[in-house]
Amino acid sequence: MITFLRNIFIIPELRKRIIFTFLMLAVYRIGSQIVIPGINMEALAEFFANARGTILGFLDMFSGRNMSRMTIFALGIMPYISASIILQLLQVVWPYLEKISKEGELGRKKITQYTRYGTVLICLVQSFGISYGLEKMGGSATGGLPVVLNPGWGFRFLAILTLTTGTIFIMWLGEQISERGIGNGISLIIFAGIVVGLVPGAASTLEGFQTGDMNPLKIIFLLVLMIGVIGFIVFVEMGQRRIPISYAKRIQGRRMMGGQSTFLPLKVNTGGVIPIIFAASVTTFPATIAGFINHPIAQSIKNHLGLGMPLYNLIYITAIIFFTYFYVSIIFNPQDVSDNLKKYGGFIPGIRAGKNTSEYIDNVLSKLTFIGALYLALVALIPEFLMTGFKVGAIPFIGDFLEANLPKMLYEGMGVRFYFGGTSILIVVGVAMDTVQQIEAQLTMRNYESFSRKGRIRGRR
Repeated sequence: MITFLRNIFIIPELRKRIIFTFLMLAVYRIGSQIVIPGINMEALAEFFANARGTILGFLDMFSGRNMSRMTIFALGIMPYISASIILQLLQVVWPYLEKISKEGELGRKKITQYTRYGTVLICLVQSFGISYGLEKMGGSATGGLPVVLNPGWGFRFLAILTLTTGTIFIMWLGEQISERGIGNGISLIIFAGIVVGLVPGAASTLEGFQTGDMNPLKIIFLLVLMIGVIGFIVFVEMGQRRIPISYAKRIQGRRMMGGQSTFLPLKVNTGGVIPIIFAASVTTFPATIAGFINHPIAQSIKNHLGLGMPLYNLIYITAIIFFTYFYVSIIFNPQDVSDNLKKYGGFIPGIRAGKNTSEYIDNVLSKLTFIGALYLALVALIPEFLMTGFKVGAIPFIGDFLEANLPKMLYEGMGVRFYFGGTSILIVVGVAMDTVQQIEAQLTMRNYESFSRKGRIRGRR
């Protein structure tokens, strides 16, 4: 480890890239301390404390806890991610965008430009909705205090301008990190926001040891569980199903081409973290809307769709499996892979080229996708187990029996006060793997020793 860190700073170019990356992340964290003028922070903190488990809490995690403090970076990078996903989906149904995406570097620049325009549009809509919603907040959700001190179009215009500019600035920071730093800039910004929130959360959990809420055995079990979860995620994220590919020999000019064998790697988790984001958004949206409606039915919906409730878990798991298959079907087309193999003389041994090849790849991918969907569902349920437990007592007919015979830890949780698992841990581990892989590539290119002596660390891609 010491040799690996020393080698990083020996190479001038790599040293400059890493220092530049840290400086850009420091700028991001400085901006995260600047609050939008005209906000009553005490009322806002009370509101987000009551919004736990809704879509607002989910978005707050992605913004690096900037939304709950309503800083200039409150929207975070989610508008850019949303615009990217929308453009990716449109490439499937809009022939014009599909054609552009296949034009190489020029097409990629056009898609990036459209993504930026979409980001600005989404920011304008979201920032207006947030500014208007902040003015309407009050009552029991905020302790009877108004969130906006001086409501009106002046505050709305200031909030729209500040939030939109903040997101565009974050997008620019991410692009600068990707170009001049190390790693993917957008991913590293999300990574930094999540990690910063984990540190005080972990500290507050350990404070339970002094108050008696956490005993030594529970803390040891918690640490072992976290290490095991991280190791399990790394293992699955690096998992691949390698389909052997052979290329027929052919004469091109005066040279003999082909004749070699390779493989087509299919990831176990092809969809990445996107299915969980979709599923969490869809599942928490009804509870968020119900929280603004003062009616017994709405409150009942909010309670049954809270963290740990059986109905919430059932919908959440179903949504994860659905969106995993949906997203994988969009980003991976077996027919295109089959056509490309046929074009360059490649084939799968024992499988006829063309339709049979695409059907074989699709069959293998469907099985891997199911395993990946179950893996995502398992990881997504970890935060509920640690924070609130699974409320098995709410299951009709057998709830009381289960609660009487199952361990108390299962339905009461472990008293963890920070969001560990699900989307956050997948992003943290995945970004760390990709960044280390890029650093190792720089070291290996210059004949320096990598992080792992047994071989290079394989990233997610």
